[in-house]
Amino acid sequence: NFGLYHWDWQYMSVSEVVSLIKAVIISSVLLSATVILFGDREFPPAVFIIEGLLCFAMIGGVRLMIRYWKDSHSALSLSGDEKKVLVVGAGDAGDMILREMQKNPRFKYRPVGFVDDSPAKKGVFIHHLPVLGDCDSIPELVKSFGIDEIIIAMPTATRKQIHRVVELCEKTGAKFKTIPGIFELIDGTVHVDQIRSVEIEDLLGREPVKLDIKSISSYLTNACVMVTGAGGSIGSELCRQVAMFNPAKLVVVGKGENSVFDIEVELKNKHPYLDLVVNIADIRDVYRMDNIFKHTRPEVVFHAAAHKHVTLMEREPDEAILNNIIGTKNLVDLSDRDSVKNFVMISTDKAVNPSSIMGATKRIAEMIVQAKAQTNSRTKYVSVRFGNVLGSRGSVVPLFKKQIAAGGPVTVTHPEAKRYFMTIPEAAQLVIQAGALGSGGEIFILDMGEPIKILDLVRDLIRLSGLEEGEDIEIKFIGLKPGEKLFEEILTREEGAKATKHEKIFVSPPAEISPEKLQEDVIILKRLSHEGNREEIRNKIKEMIPIFKGSIV
Repeated sequence: NFGLYHWDWQYMSVSEVVSLIKAVIISSVLLSATVILFGDREFPPAVFIIEGLLCFAMIGGVRLMIRYWKDSHSALSLSGDEKKVLVVGAGDAGDMILREMQKNPRFKYRPVGFVDDSPAKKGVFIHHLPVLGDCDSIPELVKSFGIDEIIIAMPTATRKQIHRVVELCEKTGAKFKTIPGIFELIDGTVHVDQIRSVEIEDLLGREPVKLDIKSISSYLTNACVMVTGAGGSIGSELCRQVAMFNPAKLVVVGKGENSVFDIEVELKNKHPYLDLVVNIADIRDVYRMDNIFKHTRPEVVFHAAAHKHVTLMEREPDEAILNNIIGTKNLVDLSDRDSVKNFVMISTDKAVNPSSIMGATKRIAEMIVQAKAQTNSRTKYVSVRFGNVLGSRGSVVPLFKKQIAAGGPVTVTHPEAKRYFMTIPEAAQLVIQAGALGSGGEIFILDMGEPIKILDLVRDLIRLSGLEEGEDIEIKFIGLKPGEKLFEEILTREEGAKATKHEKIFVSPPAEISPEKLQEDVIILKRLSHEGNREEIRNKIKEMIPIFKGSIV
């Protein structure tokens, strides 16, 4: 059964044609065998060949006419007020975008042609539209054809390539948009309604993550998975990624009811058959978390709940300790008690040689995870460390955008300040992958690429807003804030880093930590936090992390 009568042949493609050929060949062979065995053995063989060709022509011809009529009807239905579009990128993404534009006049796009830097594609026609030149010809083509909008269809382009294309588009005065990056295209398909303005994440140009689906499925599929901090940027993305691996149950834990509600609605819409359990809870409340663990019995825990704002935590060290340290300890102990299979904690590059309270509390949280891994626990405990995530709530980008929208000035701490950046989907995918690699006690470090100057980031944001630095908006340098560094590090000298079987994940071997001594120190920190004794808090942190240089406001 080839299902020829179940397909919508107005969308006929190569796969349907191949199925039709197979069906015709099999029917012709069966017909000829029947005639030879039970009919006239002198029947001319050429008749069977002609019959097969006629059969293909009649069945396929009718369907091709439907396809031709639809395409012609779409072209004739153009009203004349469509935007003339130039597509940058004549690959699979550009092909998908073009086909949808041609089939759906409601989008009001009239594609004119492509540009692509591949010499092999120059002069080639894709769905009757030519590749008009390379990317350098964009300004000239926009002028010659009266292009209204440029669509950048390069989901796997590097940062350098995207920067170059954006600069060329800016010279034209035409509007330019893009399709989602490769991390957003989970199913690999592109749709016209996904076209959006170019964002700073696009200019980051991160290489796509190659996931080992088999190893990830082995610990997520049909498992009960818990995500803490599920309403946050990383936590919510972890929920989205985990849901794709068909867990037996997804337990969502978060303190902010509005953000948790948002991810609940999204997951129910996208995965209606997912067994979703939503809990509004504070990880510092060990009794509440104990109740959740007893009722849901998680097998995998992704711990993303944390206070992350450096400046705020300098002023509120008690909160940082109770949330980042005590909250983590609660989850680690409960996971050990219930024999959770995998525990993955989200850490930060600010935990390396910490100069801030936030960084120091995350470093101690890493130590708690490593110390528990040294016991006879049946749980595999690992931490995953990475830098800034563009688009997250704690990112500098939303602040810069607000300052630009308000007319400036845009405040930058230092002209040489640099940070590591990655996108939210990339970070979540690598965290899930790291969870499959750990044997217990490791700190996994994600490949953040090259650090980016904050000043360059701001200048890109200003340009994407259609403004010019110095003329439309000013940049003001305000100096480093308490707890901030000029450059972030991702690894201490003592830790060392080794490659794993995944090219974008490195590992720091488990450190030797005394679980008993750490337990005593954490109890003292908890008491000092409740007492509000900030001077003693700083002294205790300094004792636990001798390299800590921060001060408490």
